[in-house]
Amino acid sequence: MNALTDRTDDRWDDGLIARSRPRVADDDWPGTGDEEGDDALVRAVSGAGSDGGKAPAPPLSPEARALRVRLDALRQLIGLSRTRILDGKTLAEAGRILDEAAARRGLSAQHTVVAIAGATGSGKSTLFNALAGVQISETGLRRPTTAAPIACSWSDGAAGLLDRLEIPGRLRRRPRETSEAEALRGMVLVDLPDLDSAVGAHREHVDRVLALVDAVVWVVDPEKYADAVLHERYLRPLAGHAEVTFVVLNQVDRLPGESADLVLDDLRRLLDDDGIALGEHGEPGATVLGLSALTGEGVGELRELLAQFTQEKGAATRRICADVDKAAARLRPLYVADGHAGPEIGETARAEFEDRLAEAVGAYAAGLAAERAWRRNAGKACGTPWLRLWRWYESRRAPRSLAGLAALAAIGRSSTASEPPVEEEVTARQRVEQAVRTVADEAVRGLPDPWAQAVRETAVRGAEGLPEALDEIAVTLGAAVAVPSARPPRPSWWPAAVLAQAAMTLLQIYGGLWLVGQIAGVLEPRLMPPVLLMVAGIIGGPLVEWACSIGARGPARRYGQDAERRLREAAAGCGRARVLEPVAAELLRYREVREQYATVAKFSTTRQ
Repeated sequence: MNALTDRTDDRWDDGLIARSRPRVADDDWPGTGDEEGDDALVRAVSGAGSDGGKAPAPPLSPEARALRVRLDALRQLIGLSRTRILDGKTLAEAGRILDEAAARRGLSAQHTVVAIAGATGSGKSTLFNALAGVQISETGLRRPTTAAPIACSWSDGAAGLLDRLEIPGRLRRRPRETSEAEALRGMVLVDLPDLDSAVGAHREHVDRVLALVDAVVWVVDPEKYADAVLHERYLRPLAGHAEVTFVVLNQVDRLPGESADLVLDDLRRLLDDDGIALGEHGEPGATVLGLSALTGEGVGELRELLAQFTQEKGAATRRICADVDKAAARLRPLYVADGHAGPEIGETARAEFEDRLAEAVGAYAAGLAAERAWRRNAGKACGTPWLRLWRWYESRRAPRSLAGLAALAAIGRSSTASEPPVEEEVTARQRVEQAVRTVADEAVRGLPDPWAQAVRETAVRGAEGLPEALDEIAVTLGAAVAVPSARPPRPSWWPAAVLAQAAMTLLQIYGGLWLVGQIAGVLEPRLMPPVLLMVAGIIGGPLVEWACSIGARGPARRYGQDAERRLREAAAGCGRARVLEPVAAELLRYREVREQYATVAKFSTTRQ
């Protein structure tokens, strides 16, 4: 990061990521969130609309429009990921790209900044002087010769760019005024110190300026063109910047015969191994050529290439696009993994989660208890009076017998009931925790590690207090649905059954009274009719009760299923509100950033 980004008095925050900006006029700084500001930024870095507002800006090129979309997507991507991504260094690098794009907007768009870099003794300063047509950078046998970056501008208006590069006024030069120099109007050439200098400050100058220039001319010599420092530290990491890269084999005058061609071929092979695309046969990529800065051989060809490159005024756009490509490659592990592109909680996982919660609150057992209680109420209503009287007597005689305790257990906790065993409470809690872990594992399948961790943390936070909430549901709703009220819902045939049972009871009573009257001599002795009436009542009562029990199975089963369903839905609703919905919201956030990342990585604004 250059010194401009270290100024604490010029910092601002757009709500997504804090950035720093160079000192420009307040009325010249666009709002970061509106489309007009993005258009101005892209026009600036693409060479459009830089006449100070004196003429209408031309329409954006396809490259500039794609760059605008990618920068906006990158800005939103960083804002959505700040609290979810652990790799802050990678996000900071992406934020630096936005910083530099914004900084480049406030500077001259009619200039193209080209740096000349190379190792010790490669002859870069000699080439710098040859292009300028005047002795600007010192050359000689003493190493290092160049101690600080030196700039040469072929036209006015580049002061802001040179300030950004932190090149002092005493190291700013102008070329010799010639017809050849006119073709390079708009170019700013910077001679850098040796990239392999033993002085650490020199290497820092190189790294800082290379991160800010629009293009680079790498100067190598026949002896050190395969130097590991050059390839591993600079060329390989900048392989994606091939379209703004020139690789020049200097000192070809020292190579006899066809040796220069052989060295150039080997140099192209090394560049290909570095992943740098070569601009040959009309394909976009790096330019490779041989020359001799000392004799002037090939310098004219390089000057023509640089002139054409400068007049295109697209170097800044391509440089920023390459930076975005590099940032997208580094961000890929944070947003893309070997899984489905749209992670979600499947229906199967949801059903299994709800089943485990229902099991934790005892929904199935409560449904069975409600079914048994409904049938018991039906038996009380439709049973014979003598059996009901016996059951009442047994309940009064032994209210806390095994049957009574079973009924109390079906009702649930009460003020008189003892607390449940600790083992049962632990088991229910473990079931809930297992359900949360299972649904979280299903949700994070296919997610990158940072987002998978965020989803798991969301599920764990939602599970806090879930067992207690389910216990409350089991106590309140579970007790209500397990045992029906004193007047449960009755089927339409229930009154007829009650009347039939009453009729059977009346037959027994009437037959018994008739028989007693005959025994007492009050009535005429006729034994058979009262006996038949009593037998009909005695047999008919149990038959009616048995028929009612058969008829009550269906309604009782439906009542138990309804009770189980209500308890299951209550537990599922609690689980959805506390776990599933927060996890789904986190997955939705990931899909949003995944779409933004796809926008950042998909659009290629390089020439293809």
